[in-house]
Amino acid sequence: MSQDTIKATLIVDKSFVIAEVDKRIYGSFIEHLGRAVYGGIYEPGHSTSDIHGFRGDVKSLVRELNVPIIRYPGGNFVSGYNWEDGVGPVEDRARRLELAWRTIEPNEVGTNEFMNWAKEVGSEVMMAVNLGTRGVDAARNLLEYCNHPGGTYWSDLRRKHGVEQPHQIKTWCLGNEMDGPWQIGQKTAVEYGRLAYETGKAMRLVDPSIELVSCGSSSSAMPTFPEWEAVTLDHTYDVADFVSLHQYYGNRDKDTANFLARSMDLEHFINTVTSTCDYIKAKKRSKKTMYLSFDEWNVWYHSNESDTKIEPWTVGPPQLEDQYNFEDALLIGSMLITFLRHADRVKMACLAQLVNVIAPIMTEAGGTAWKQTIFYPYLHTSLYGRGVSLQPIVNSPKYDAQDYTDVPYLDSAIVYNEEADELTIFAVNRHLEAGMLLKCDVRGFEGYTLIEHIVLQHDDLLAVNTAQEEKVKPAKATGTVCKDGFVETLVSKASWNVIRLGKGSLN
Repeated sequence: MSQDTIKATLIVDKSFVIAEVDKRIYGSFIEHLGRAVYGGIYEPGHSTSDIHGFRGDVKSLVRELNVPIIRYPGGNFVSGYNWEDGVGPVEDRARRLELAWRTIEPNEVGTNEFMNWAKEVGSEVMMAVNLGTRGVDAARNLLEYCNHPGGTYWSDLRRKHGVEQPHQIKTWCLGNEMDGPWQIGQKTAVEYGRLAYETGKAMRLVDPSIELVSCGSSSSAMPTFPEWEAVTLDHTYDVADFVSLHQYYGNRDKDTANFLARSMDLEHFINTVTSTCDYIKAKKRSKKTMYLSFDEWNVWYHSNESDTKIEPWTVGPPQLEDQYNFEDALLIGSMLITFLRHADRVKMACLAQLVNVIAPIMTEAGGTAWKQTIFYPYLHTSLYGRGVSLQPIVNSPKYDAQDYTDVPYLDSAIVYNEEADELTIFAVNRHLEAGMLLKCDVRGFEGYTLIEHIVLQHDDLLAVNTAQEEKVKPAKATGTVCKDGFVETLVSKASWNVIRLGKGSLN
């Protein structure tokens, strides 16, 4: 072993079960913001667009990611949105001032158009209702419009609009970030808790089969966190199934070692919200477990540092278009690993967002669509992270960063797919200078051999992908062996790794 190599070990066993992975942790988010809709998924006249104006190249990339659920239509947007503006004949729809992002909303894409698009890309929809400027009545009417078969005013209006069968939307968000002073119709915890409970109660009377998400704090940095969760859940616990978490990270200080350790903050966030949920469960003597919906998460800071000024009151201006680099992809990988290690409570998560706005997919107006660096960890976990999450027993050297101590260089999650007879090891080497000699004990998986070892690595941590050049892309690692119940490999410095084992053979 050279001085530029460290050692780590990993023990994997079928009995170390955390929970079944809910496929919805690989969800995403489309908000009426920037070029996410107009110029993103929707661009009439584009060479790949269908007869409804939706870009075919974007649909192909979304299908490649195998996104199971997409949150819609916001976000901050939803707190000022009148859903009735987005249904019926497009030529009759009102153009509105969109106050959250100070743009014009033409309402060319609304509920039915988005539902059709989501069906085409194979995704369910997590629909958000407006609890900023509106409330119980608008929410129950939207649900009736979407889910009731017919024979009532709102369901028959949907049928009149050309949608005979109900959309049957299962998952609904009770507002968005209602603790935030930036939110239209910001509420106190008590105000929100009461409104969300009454809204959820009415919605369940319309359709008892739905799932409801209660708004948690806008981030763990909010001064009211976690008191907001405790107070609001005291009201909504009996009607909601999930509480939301939102978190974004950045590297403004250009301290990569500290940046890559931020998934430890994510872990603390999850543990704190889980504890708060369980406190309310105990307080209410409830038998129900509250689950977590991490329905906004990503790296987000590049576009905030831009001096670009957006002309207000335009349609689909370029907003929040972060250009992601390689180190961003490493943190995204660690965040996904963290969700997998908490699969017992984190049941949904939405990478925010999906196209153009802080997104893995970017588009050029009239041109191509392309993959950002963060596309790949998201892709790999979505494809290979389905099954049972197993608790990894990790022995790794550690380091201290500016904000964190005892940070393991090896960050790992394990997923066992019994149906496919496959085991996948997801691993990030956080060491910026040294490769890692990794030895994995997989003796509990007799007869398994190496299928492939995928690695995402680049010597330049700031390397980015563009429409013209894909600098950061996965490759097949060589030198990885699986023999006598052990996997041995040299993991590259600062790298994302996917080691797949199964009853197949080496590719």
